[in-house]
Amino acid sequence: MARQDVELLAIGAGPANLALAVALEELAPAELADRTVIAEQYDSVVWQRGMLLPWTQSQVSFLKDLVTLRNPTSRFSFVNYLHSSGRLDEFINLGSFTPYRQEISGYLQWVADSLGRVRIDYGRRATAITPQLGAGGRLTGWITGFTDGSEVHSRDVVIGAGRDPRVPAEFAELPAERVIHSVEFSERIGRLDPAAKHRFVVVGGAQSAAELLWAVHQGFPASDTTMVMRSIGLKNYESSKFTNEVYYSSFIDDFFQAPGPAREQLLREMHLSNYAGLAPAMLDTLYRQRYLERLAGEERLKLVTMTDITAAREQDGELRLTLTDRRTGQTSELAADHLLLGTGFDGRMPALVRGLAERLGLAETTVDRNYRLVVPGSPDGPAVYLQGVNEATHGIADSLLSVLAARSSEIVSDLLRDRVRPGLLADVA
Repeated sequence: MARQDVELLAIGAGPANLALAVALEELAPAELADRTVIAEQYDSVVWQRGMLLPWTQSQVSFLKDLVTLRNPTSRFSFVNYLHSSGRLDEFINLGSFTPYRQEISGYLQWVADSLGRVRIDYGRRATAITPQLGAGGRLTGWITGFTDGSEVHSRDVVIGAGRDPRVPAEFAELPAERVIHSVEFSERIGRLDPAAKHRFVVVGGAQSAAELLWAVHQGFPASDTTMVMRSIGLKNYESSKFTNEVYYSSFIDDFFQAPGPAREQLLREMHLSNYAGLAPAMLDTLYRQRYLERLAGEERLKLVTMTDITAAREQDGELRLTLTDRRTGQTSELAADHLLLGTGFDGRMPALVRGLAERLGLAETTVDRNYRLVVPGSPDGPAVYLQGVNEATHGIADSLLSVLAARSSEIVSDLLRDRVRPGLLADVA
């Protein structure tokens, strides 16, 4: 497969591009869906692959699946998945709006397997996207290269592979085998002996870091587990029903049209609703465990607050972390065997997008209201759409499940505008 020609290439078979695939099958002419390929680097679809722990739950209602808010009667709904797998009664009896992550992961693979026209190519990791130019330097499409040396030539590209993991500079020189980011936790933690005595240090103070802490505390009962965070302590998510209205897909227009200072205020005030907080159940679990350990006089779950890790090195077969107290400025050292990073993701555009922007000579990377990369001089030509990385222009919900159904419809509408006769667009509006 040295070269492949398609109409639309979607990179990443995560929720964003699966929602797009469903929208294409339900809204677009067959010839577009038939000539769409999703390239997925892994051999299966798994949601939050690195943190697919059996007890973890989504923070989002099951009704905010890939399609229900756009088409409640769709056969691709989460409810139909439960019905098809014979588990609808059990889920209803559970009395919860928030499924376990493994259920959502199973739902996504079921959707991928149920697609009738859009094809998913597994085991293909994209490395670069290059503009394809025709006569007079006119943009005619895109060439996407893959690690196996193959290429896909397409008229349009949708990038939905998520952001790159954030590894703080202080840890960049540490041996890779001692540092585990949350995106690879499930795979790599299984290589360690659960009966051995390890010293785990978790960096971060939000939900993913707390889940890392709890997972190693429970999975390695002979080990010491310490969380180091900059904040004054672990905090609840902001989950008011009033503030949650900014996660409505209808709020995207309000955010997009707001002036810069208003956008900044909205993002700042909504930060704790999605970042730097914990679900109430996890908070309660950690606090009770810490209380019981202190009661027993044997504290194995430790929290170090208002502290930065300002340096890190390997010495004498262990990690030596320099801790700086933000209150006093005093430093101390903490020894560890493994460093677990709940540090989230790089706030910049993904490396794949940055590379494309450089090839296009773009001074800044931004999208229009329909998630289309703004390329000066080519407003209606071959397009690149960005999914899940547009919080600055589309609001804090952009990286979440909440807006997938509506966003996929908007991207499909934009794809069709210069492809089909005007009468067909009425079905997509």
